[in-house]
Amino acid sequence: MNGSSRSPGVVALVGGGEWQPGCSFDAELLAASGSEEVLVLPTAGAYEHPERAVVHAAEWFDPLGGKVEGLMVLSRADAEDPGAAAVLRKARFIYLSGSSPMHLRSVLKGSKAWDALVFAWNDGAVIAGSSGAAMALTDPMVDARGGGLTLGLGLVSGIAVVPHFGDAHEDAHGQKLHRSVLLAPRGTPVAGVPERTALIRDPGGTWRTAGEGSVAIFVNGAPAEAGLGALPS
Repeated sequence: MNGSSRSPGVVALVGGGEWQPGCSFDAELLAASGSEEVLVLPTAGAYEHPERAVVHAAEWFDPLGGKVEGLMVLSRADAEDPGAAAVLRKARFIYLSGSSPMHLRSVLKGSKAWDALVFAWNDGAVIAGSSGAAMALTDPMVDARGGGLTLGLGLVSGIAVVPHFGDAHEDAHGQKLHRSVLLAPRGTPVAGVPERTALIRDPGGTWRTAGEGSVAIFVNGAPAEAGLGALPS
């Protein structure tokens, strides 16, 4: 607890394709943050030219009135740096770009940087994660290697996310999604989130969707009749 009178901020779980036309929710997230500054963590893409993600984000947010700063937390040593943690604690909009959820988890879990991110969120900051980052922000987390479920970072608990939902390139026959749905603990919803689409948890704990696609919710191996109502508050 941080002693603040604020409530936790918005969480946006994006299915991939971040910072592209169709991501209409980004303007809304920026407004919700109450700031023009966007702090981008390209941690999940540490081995894939992470600086390019920061440049891409800057180009996308500029016409929206957002100013992007990259925080290069790429290794465990970076995540334990007090300076990086101080930047995260003060941030109002933190966007984790996509790629490897396993690397993101190994770098951040239990670190000073992660504690600072959680502090910022509890103080009302907006947290967004795309693709692999969306996967890692939940607990349980879908294991990208095969679709089973494993331990995640747990900013949001009691839900698992499968990004790139409906993308034949990412999951040609839906096998990974199928495994995730079948292997989820009973009662734990699995959300299939398409690219350029966000599953958004508002500060009050209610869920909604925004962007181009439709989010599918599965519980106990089948589509959830309650839809978003099946998600934990």
